[in-house]
Amino acid sequence: MRECLHVTELPRPEPAPLSRTCPECAADGTHPVQLRLCLVCGHVGCCDSSAGQHATKHFKDTGHPVMRTFEPGEKWRWCFVDGSIV
Repeated sequence: MRECLHVTELPRPEPAPLSRTCPECAADGTHPVQLRLCLVCGHVGCCDSSAGQHATKHFKDTGHPVMRTFEPGEKWRWCFVDGSIV
């Protein structure tokens, strides 16, 4: 993993999750494959293997660059701008 400028600009501590699952999937009646947490605002979205790809859509809509996995037992972050694990 590497640091990027987007990580150094994140709020500390990280924001609390705004939900326990992807609210867009819940509204659509679809099942999220895996969940991601926006490290700028706390939005919970589904991964790109899910039908709605709501975490990526959240990035495109807001420009919030870094998310982390919201799955138990996993610990990694992704920067959409840099296209890499950070």
